[in-house]
Amino acid sequence: MQYKDLIKPEATCSDRNCPYHGDLRIHGASFEGTVISARAPKTVSVAWTRTSRIKKYDRFIKEKTKVLAHNPECINAKAGDRVVVYETRPISRWKHFVVVRKL
Repeated sequence: MQYKDLIKPEATCSDRNCPYHGDLRIHGASFEGTVISARAPKTVSVAWTRTSRIKKYDRFIKEKTKVLAHNPECINAKAGDRVVVYETRPISRWKHFVVVRKL
């Protein structure tokens, strides 16, 4: 694992979809966001904002992106935490990201 955000947590887990203790490989994009919901088991909802330009009016707007991410037991992110998520293979119908660390 050559990514700069992968710092092995002290806690251990037996989750096979954990990038540290399981066999889940990460690839693609990485994002920093805020956990807005952690009610589902092993799943968190992560959101981040980005700005995009409207060329016609020469203005900028804020847009929010929200994704579901797998939350391994060793990381255990709660609502309100700042986290780093990486893209991975589909874990379920809607989950294509995994939380790799808390900031």
